[in-house]
Amino acid sequence: MRALIQRVSEASVTVDGNRIAEIGPGLLILACAMQGDDEKTAEKLAERISKLRIFKDDADKMNRAVGDVGGACLVVSQFTLAADTSRGNRPGFSSAAPPEIGNRLYEHFAAHLAGLGLPVQTGEFGADMKVALLNDGPVTIWMDSADRP
Repeated sequence: MRALIQRVSEASVTVDGNRIAEIGPGLLILACAMQGDDEKTAEKLAERISKLRIFKDDADKMNRAVGDVGGACLVVSQFTLAADTSRGNRPGFSSAAPPEIGNRLYEHFAAHLAGLGLPVQTGEFGADMKVALLNDGPVTIWMDSADRP
């Protein structure tokens, strides 16, 4: 799986003009299941993200995880993280998991984060979503569960 993690002051998702999810301080996690990923892959990535120390401590150092600061997670499916831009001007997405597998792993990833004790909101898989955020820092981290081309 791939994830783009943004430390946010707030974030929300709107579908068809209706706000379906929103969080205050925490993490906006754009997630993409890749070919060959499984539930264990999703769990390992969720655990890594839950422990990611990108929130400031009293000494103004990034030394706290989202749970340490009482933050929440907004997980949004984002198959375009699988983009292959190595040739031409149009990205290819063949390395993304098929939609039925991608949806299952996206939901498993979000559920595992919640099982780790974090408040979790989600977007709507496959929907045309409008994502709003106030990036805090800005802090944006790219994670991939495996070495890929």
